[in-house]
Amino acid sequence: MHLAPRVLRRAVAAATIALLATAVGCAPQPEDKASDKASGSTGTTCAKGKLATQTSGKLTIATDEPAYEPWFEDDKPANGKGFESAVAYAVAKQLGYDKSAVVWQSVPFNKAFAPGVKTFDFDINQVSISTERKKAVDFSSGYYDVRQAVIALKGSKAAKATGIAGLKGLKLGAQVGTTSLNYISDVVKPTQQEAAFSKNDQAVSALKNGQVDAIVVDLPTAFYITSAEVTNAKIVGQFENQGGTPEQFGLVLDKGSDLTSCVTSAVDALRKDGTLAALEKQWLSDAVDAPVLK
Repeated sequence: MHLAPRVLRRAVAAATIALLATAVGCAPQPEDKASDKASGSTGTTCAKGKLATQTSGKLTIATDEPAYEPWFEDDKPANGKGFESAVAYAVAKQLGYDKSAVVWQSVPFNKAFAPGVKTFDFDINQVSISTERKKAVDFSSGYYDVRQAVIALKGSKAAKATGIAGLKGLKLGAQVGTTSLNYISDVVKPTQQEAAFSKNDQAVSALKNGQVDAIVVDLPTAFYITSAEVTNAKIVGQFENQGGTPEQFGLVLDKGSDLTSCVTSAVDALRKDGTLAALEKQWLSDAVDAPVLK
């Protein structure tokens, strides 16, 4: 059957439009500058209290066990005491979840940023943002600028070190998977093999027992350890930040999480309005100064 000329023209036009639509859909689209932002979806609507969380209406936050001071108090993340507990609840509030809607979960430090699907909405556990870790997980923007510090028993050879050179011949230790351990291997480059411990308290015990000459932890933890856990120890000094940007702790999210942009916006808002600075002053006021090791 032959089509009338007008019908034929309409059919050809419709086919042409369909082909153009298909071509546009298959053509490479311009990439946004995702590398300049926190990773994850940027198209999510951050409706207060209505995010696509693990459990509807709840916000699941993870951290390690035990939860150390000064980041948490009394090993109870849910009590709102300690810097990271306070930050977690401040972020939750910014996202539209009150304290009763927050559910805490225990996740080992290394597992938090290991590849694989997460069972939490975000993890807060002194996890430093790094390019390597970003391959497996998303991070929020940084909520704390941190430096690493060296602790040694008073009167020991390590305690007398005034620079990196004085640490090179010592047995040093730190928690596995941390930037603290990286500073030993990459910055100090000791002549003895560094000791890696699965938990910070194991590193502290090794220091007490003389199994290591010194340990490396973040500066606030160093102040807490020397004031409350090992009172016959001292902070030898702190390392300068390596590279052009400071080391920062970030909240950890599942790779490609729809929540990443919302959580990042919450952290940014807390930094902008002075909340993070106020919480840092309240909970980490002792971590103000220590000699710089060069």
